[in-house]
Amino acid sequence: MADKIIRVLLVDDHQVVRRGLRTFLEIQDDIEVVGEAADGAEGVAMTEELRPDVVLMDIKMPGTDGIEALRRLRELENPAKVLIVTSFTEQRTVVPALRAGASGYVYKDVDPDALAGAIRSVYAGHVLLQPEVAGALLAQEDSGSGTGRGSTLTEREREVLGLIADGRSNREIARALVLSEKTVKTHVSNILMKLDLSDRTQAALWAVRHGAAG
Repeated sequence: MADKIIRVLLVDDHQVVRRGLRTFLEIQDDIEVVGEAADGAEGVAMTEELRPDVVLMDIKMPGTDGIEALRRLRELENPAKVLIVTSFTEQRTVVPALRAGASGYVYKDVDPDALAGAIRSVYAGHVLLQPEVAGALLAQEDSGSGTGRGSTLTEREREVLGLIADGRSNREIARALVLSEKTVKTHVSNILMKLDLSDRTQAALWAVRHGAAG
């Protein structure tokens, strides 16, 4: 994976922001900017066409915003990881984006090195959640969601769930439990199905709420 180039798509309605992001990211040895989109609809179309590894997505854009674009990508089952890059600090804008499928978020004034690190992190399968946003997500979850379903998990699935909550990628979980990545993916799918959850972020939050985190 050291030689793998992470292909990134920029989606933001401000050309100056896109230019700034591109200028910095293009000096990274392991990151390549493969395209730019000025709104959510164009971002979805270019994600389908270019198949980037990571999409840097603004939330507030004219026309199709970032949250709607996330929902469309989820419906298309596009494998790209989406990292929200926003200047809006209100939880009411960030939380819906995470619930729509984003792997995490950073603010537009983020330190450049931290941005590169965030891209590498979500590419590796990690979920980037600030403590206050994780708390807001938990507060919005239906208190009955998943209740009692944890008993249907096998011991191995509980181990995998705990490592998901720790932010581990499938590859890291496989190494930790001495399993193949294919087996880990099967366990993750079974966990989501049994708990009636749609993604790893919800699984991590479920684990925190129900004491299954490591």
